[in-house]
Amino acid sequence: MELDKKFDFKSVDKKWSEHWVDKNLFHAEADSSKEPYVIVIPPPNVTGILHMGHALNNTLQDIIIRYKRMSGKNALWMVGTDHAGIATQNVVEKALAKEGKTRHDLGREKFLKKLWEWTDQYGGTIIHQLKKLGASCDWPRQRFTMDEGYSQAVLKVFVELYKKDLIYRGERIINWCPRCHTALSDEESEHEDHNGTLTHIRYPFKNDSTKYVIVATTRPETMLGDTAVAVNPLDERYKNLIGQTLILPITNREIKIIADEFVDPTFGSGAVKVTPAHDPNDFDMGQRHNLEFINIMNESGIINDNGGAFQGMDRFEAREAIVSTLKEENLIEKIEDHHHSVGHCYRCHTVVEPRLSKQWFVRMAPLAKPAVDVVKSGEITIYPERWSKTYLNWMDNIRDWCISRQIWWGHRIPVWYDEHDNIFVASNEEDAKQQAKEKHGKEVALRQDEDVLDTWFSSWLWPFATLGWPQENADVKYFHPGSALFTASEIIFFWVARMIMASLEFRGEIPFKDVYIHGTVRDAKGRKMSKSLGNAIDPLEIIDEYGADALRFSLIINSGDDLYISKEKFEIGRNFANKIWNATRLILMNVKDVDADFDLSSVAKGNDLPSKWIVAQLYKTIDDVAKAIDAFKYSEAEGRIYDFFWGNFCDWYLEIIKNQWSDAQIQNTAYKVLELSLTMMHPFIPFVTEEIWSNIRPGEKELCLQEWPRMKTDLIDPVSIEQMSTLIEIVSTIRNLRAEWNVKPAEKITCHFAGDKTAQNLITNNAKLIQSLANVEIIKTSDKLEAASNTANGIVGSINLSIPLGDVIDVDKERKRVLSQLENQRKQMHSLANRLDNKEFLDKAPSDVIDKETVRLKSMKQTIEKLENLLTNLQ
Repeated sequence: MELDKKFDFKSVDKKWSEHWVDKNLFHAEADSSKEPYVIVIPPPNVTGILHMGHALNNTLQDIIIRYKRMSGKNALWMVGTDHAGIATQNVVEKALAKEGKTRHDLGREKFLKKLWEWTDQYGGTIIHQLKKLGASCDWPRQRFTMDEGYSQAVLKVFVELYKKDLIYRGERIINWCPRCHTALSDEESEHEDHNGTLTHIRYPFKNDSTKYVIVATTRPETMLGDTAVAVNPLDERYKNLIGQTLILPITNREIKIIADEFVDPTFGSGAVKVTPAHDPNDFDMGQRHNLEFINIMNESGIINDNGGAFQGMDRFEAREAIVSTLKEENLIEKIEDHHHSVGHCYRCHTVVEPRLSKQWFVRMAPLAKPAVDVVKSGEITIYPERWSKTYLNWMDNIRDWCISRQIWWGHRIPVWYDEHDNIFVASNEEDAKQQAKEKHGKEVALRQDEDVLDTWFSSWLWPFATLGWPQENADVKYFHPGSALFTASEIIFFWVARMIMASLEFRGEIPFKDVYIHGTVRDAKGRKMSKSLGNAIDPLEIIDEYGADALRFSLIINSGDDLYISKEKFEIGRNFANKIWNATRLILMNVKDVDADFDLSSVAKGNDLPSKWIVAQLYKTIDDVAKAIDAFKYSEAEGRIYDFFWGNFCDWYLEIIKNQWSDAQIQNTAYKVLELSLTMMHPFIPFVTEEIWSNIRPGEKELCLQEWPRMKTDLIDPVSIEQMSTLIEIVSTIRNLRAEWNVKPAEKITCHFAGDKTAQNLITNNAKLIQSLANVEIIKTSDKLEAASNTANGIVGSINLSIPLGDVIDVDKERKRVLSQLENQRKQMHSLANRLDNKEFLDKAPSDVIDKETVRLKSMKQTIEKLENLLTNLQ
């Protein structure tokens, strides 16, 4: 058995990502004799390519699914992609635009054909990239939200919700994207802070144009659609004016002053313009007061014929023109800077326009209540717990969901109309015609609704529609409900909450038991990674430069509430993969005959303290890692793995036994610990561990299908752990003292130890170990140390140790060296302290520079304290 000198991650990554898929090693079938463990992938958009958020999310999923599979569960990781209505249509429309064409030039049928062609050609890109990452999904089960079977589930849900009066058609204010020409849900209208203006406009009274009411607005262009001015009924300033008539500037229309409790008397002047067709709150006021609804814009955000002289202008162009006209007519009271939040389309980032429109909606309140109850009762647990409050707060304030979209790519709304606009809802046209025939007593012509359903209306069915529902097949019965969901915080409302609602409504059970919300990937400065900022790191470049294991391991070990990542941090994972490889090579070079039946229990019962210790640490680590995975503490689990394998095993145990390879038990112990370590590490760092396993266990089934190490608590010997920890600390202390006092590495030293009998016995029994690792020639033990000059001293727990320095260093020379260092450090500290006391520096310097200098000053003080102690010892 022999490994190549260098770990070639490129060939290993390619070999195993292809092997796992080609051999279909991750497929799961319904099996009542085994306990299922199911996670569903957050389906990436069919337009998507792998970014760091995907890499993190899918690595987290892969860790737990590999762990559960190795732990004996029938593990299913359901995979697939989302048709991503607006995003995919935008991509294809951009391609058409380069040819000088629009979708309308092609017509619906030909345009949809283009979309399917694009999806077939490019839609699987991210799936191939996930395979490169090592994602152990059940690839033959891959689903697409526009699959024929999946589409049947979507149609069934729409029809059933309509029959229950949970879907309705209504005219409401919706978020409208003037670029994509479609409605958006509240969650798809992403709010960003803007520096805008608050324009205070004078609205003159009809009976006295010299008097006026002042209203403040951030959108002056919408005044063209004003049909009232509202004040709070309790506002003393306006009580006597309620009911009076104003003249709407520019249009010269008459509008009334109305009283409504919604108006905040502290905002602006306390009087607000009411534009029922262009603001959701004004819409509600318009309904309460029976106001006229005047739509002043077309679907592209262009002022329509209700805009008079401003017809044909873009909304923002009209805004400037209207303000200019108002200034000319002396109707501007003032314009002030105003910082406010503005909605943007989540796809194209165009400023969203609130617009009165007839759309299809889902009544959310009845669906939300059961979804609230299952979280409050603990039937579903959200990690970290703080996200439960976010979830519940949103559910308590939920609004009806606008589900119709004015695009062509997606599930077409299963609604047909006759010539009188009577509605017929059915899963197919034949059923709709039958309904119409029953109503009219004859066959009549029908037309289908032109709109499609919101993308999320299909993906909220993901946990069970992917399994074949509405068919009640074996997969649905066995694999649903699932076990856990891993996702980002930004789609708690888009997706997580809605999946819970849908599953409870249509399956009568929760879709999963646990929801893990992972952090956001940020750059080293704390900024969210994005293309627009130019700070995004391409995970595929990292895989190419460092390897998939390096990407995965580095992401997880750096994860927490958020991840602060830079390219250099991926060296952690690369170095660890190399460490595993090199440690294996060392063991294979020294192990000649492996006893296949070797049991580590025999080591635990023996007298070799380092071997008993490494076995105890191994099983303690296995236990800690398993508990951390089950608690969704992945960084903690990986940290324990790193500390054990690199620290305990490589740095200490392999160093301790370097001259004992001729001992058969030592060989077998090192080999067995390596095997079990590979098995434990595999879910986190699968490529290098799988490659090594195939070399040390040729002909056996792959490591990904091996059994997770069985826990043996009786081998976790706390006494061995404590004793060896003491010895390691002793060796480390001696090494540190040698370094502090510039004792040459080859120089043999004497070390005096003082402690109780137990401590003295531990040191005496393990004298050879201390001598070998710390280069100590003579060891002396006693109850207490005698006072002596020219010694270096240390404390390890209850043990005192001292090293006479007179024979190994030139004390006078060392005293001068330390004194010189001390004076230099004091000068630097004095200079830095003065700088940090300088008000001009503190006012001008960036905060991160000040923070770094403050940390540097603290470090200098600590160094000076150490040097002063050294000098005291030398005197």
